[in-house]
Amino acid sequence: MGTNMVKKIFIVDDNEMLCMALEDFITRKTLHEVEVFGTGEECIKNLRKQPDIVILDYNLNSVEADAANGSQILDQIKELNNSIHVVMLSSQDAYGTALQTISKGADTYVVKDEGAFEKIVAIIKGLN
Repeated sequence: MGTNMVKKIFIVDDNEMLCMALEDFITRKTLHEVEVFGTGEECIKNLRKQPDIVILDYNLNSVEADAANGSQILDQIKELNNSIHVVMLSSQDAYGTALQTISKGADTYVVKDEGAFEKIVAIIKGLN
């Protein structure tokens, strides 16, 4: 994919305010298309739209107790389409958690902190 091509980006997080803020930030900083999903299950149902990048929250079951967590959704994404880039997003800054998601196929792991949105946009611009 060329660097000038418009990418399709999915944001998957059960924190609605964070999703809206991140979607706004990405669409202001890039020309890419962004779709937001509150659960991993919604994301999986929409994979036929062939996103280039999925920004996936690690803790997805804080609103719906029986929802799959980010690690489980990562497994499903990679099983269905291994070419989709996945950026894990989490409030956990545990090295082991980051390493686990990367070993499962995530491209990178971003901690939800004050610089997270800028890091995500830099990652999006760097992925081809």
